[in-house]
Amino acid sequence: MNYDLHNHVIPQTVIDAINRNPERFGTKIEEKGGKRYFDAHGRLAELFPTFYDADAKIEWMDRAGLDVAVISVGPPIYFYGLKPEAGLEAARLANDGIAQMVAKYPDRLRGMAHLPMQDPDAAITELERAVKEYKFKAVELGTSIEGAPLSDPKFRKVLKTIEQRGLFVFAHPYQCLAQGGMGDYHLSNFIGFPLDTTIMVAHLMFSGALDDLKTLRILLAHGGGYVPYQIGRFAHGHKVRSEPKANNPSPPRELFKRFYFDMLTHDPQAARHLVNMVGADHVVIGTDHPFDMGPDDPVGAVDAIPELVASEREWICELTAKGLLGED
Repeated sequence: MNYDLHNHVIPQTVIDAINRNPERFGTKIEEKGGKRYFDAHGRLAELFPTFYDADAKIEWMDRAGLDVAVISVGPPIYFYGLKPEAGLEAARLANDGIAQMVAKYPDRLRGMAHLPMQDPDAAITELERAVKEYKFKAVELGTSIEGAPLSDPKFRKVLKTIEQRGLFVFAHPYQCLAQGGMGDYHLSNFIGFPLDTTIMVAHLMFSGALDDLKTLRILLAHGGGYVPYQIGRFAHGHKVRSEPKANNPSPPRELFKRFYFDMLTHDPQAARHLVNMVGADHVVIGTDHPFDMGPDDPVGAVDAIPELVASEREWICELTAKGLLGED
């Protein structure tokens, strides 16, 4: 079986709420030429049926050769910048909508919870509801939250609750803490997204957060950003500099083993390097569907990895995902 752990939706519940009250949610759905569009980080993106229609999602999965998709909200509707009350409403609507899609195809779809991270107490309340009512096994979080790194102490109780419930985090960027030079050429996505993932990992490591969250599992989008390529630099810096040792963290290479990675690198050799660095048992398929930065052939991208052996393919396509979801 082939599992996809990076697959986005914009549930109908959220679309309806935005249409009813665009001012409350700070965005709107626009219609042009018989098509609908939403604001995707400052540019209009088409609201394809595969964002909100479970039937369309399954039809695409069949064409792509995917048996199971774990769906999470698209970054444009994280809504972290809303006032806490509206943020909580948006998260509840998102989770209800995801659950409705999953309920239609329970054998094919799994859900990730979305949380109003601008209010950590509300985030915990919504997490508990989503787990109790919908049995979600994962939580999608931004790699940073409105300019604050995920390692910020104010988010620790949310991460602790996720850890205690035995869930895993899917960390997906929506903006980058480092803004310089990314205003052109869509670099905010090409460079900014993987860079924010890298910054998040560094902060979690060097702040001591991962030593405090000893069993929390974190899945990184987009091949883990630059971390698998630069972990040696983290380790060397930790060895020779005093600054990264200020919080007495465990060595970076040891903490590196705690992360999981989707293989969305857009390059077979890069995917080979990822598997060599972290092991196939820490790699999963991620499609980024329906956004345009996804691969044309996600399963074919696995088969294109140089010198791939059968056991590696089984881990990447199925076993790693099942382990994270508790389905093994």
